[in-house]
Amino acid sequence: MTNVWIIVPTFCEVENLVPLLERIEPAVAACDPPVDATVLVVDDASPDGTGALAGALARTRPWLQVLHREGKGGLAGAYVAGFRRALAAGADLVVQLDADLSHDPADIPRLLAAVRDGADVVLGSRYLEGGGTPGWSAARRLLSRGGGRYAAAVLGLGVSDPTGGLKCLTARALRAVDLDALSSRGYAFQIEVTYEAVVAGLTVAEVPIVFRERERGRSKMSAGIALEALWRVPLLRLQARHAALGAPVAAP
Repeated sequence: MTNVWIIVPTFCEVENLVPLLERIEPAVAACDPPVDATVLVVDDASPDGTGALAGALARTRPWLQVLHREGKGGLAGAYVAGFRRALAAGADLVVQLDADLSHDPADIPRLLAAVRDGADVVLGSRYLEGGGTPGWSAARRLLSRGGGRYAAAVLGLGVSDPTGGLKCLTARALRAVDLDALSSRGYAFQIEVTYEAVVAGLTVAEVPIVFRERERGRSKMSAGIALEALWRVPLLRLQARHAALGAPVAAP
C-alpha cells in the first residue's frame, strides 16, 4: 500500500485544525486504490495553542503526528522539516496542504491519480480550466497569475501555476531536490522546489483546483514574501546555470 504523508504547517491555526482534519479523513478514505496516510502537523510554537491542540488530537488518532518547532521559522522551513520526517519514515508520496482551509483535501485523490499516471510532482493549479479563485479581486488575480507566468517564463517551467501551495511530490522528487540548499520563502519556495525537480529531469503535471479564502484567522502572507519572487526567480536560473559550470552562486 502506498505510504502517503500529508504535511500541514501551522502557526496560529487553532480555529481551523479540527475542521481541516475532519475534511482530510474522508478525502483519504476516497483514494482508490487505498493508501496508508499519515498527517503531520508542523507547528511553529503557535501562541494560540494550535500545537497543544494538535498534540491532544494525535493521542486519539494514530494517523496524526505533530512536529513541534521551537519558534516561528517560516513556511519553507516547516515544509522542509516535514519532508525530512516523512522521508525518514519511508514515505512514498508527500502532499503539501495549507492549514487555513484554502486548499480542499477532497483534491488529494486527484493529485495521487496524477502520480499514478507518471508524474513525479503534481501541482494544484488555480488557472487550468476547472480551477479558480472565487472571491478574489481582479487586481489580486492579475498579480497572482502574472507572477506565475513570469516565473514560468524565466525558468522554463511550462506550468500554469508555479506559485501554488497544494502539491504532491514523490519520494524520488524530494530526494532529487537539495533540501539543504533551498533558501526561498513563500511563493518563491514553491517555485524553487518545482524548478529543482524540473532541473533534475523529473516530470511535473497539474490538476485544476479551486482556491478559497480563509474563513477564520489571519493570513500569513506579506508584501515582502510576495515580492521575494521578483528577485529570487532570476537568481534561481543563474544558480542553476553556474552549478552546471561548477561555479555555484551564493544568494545575497
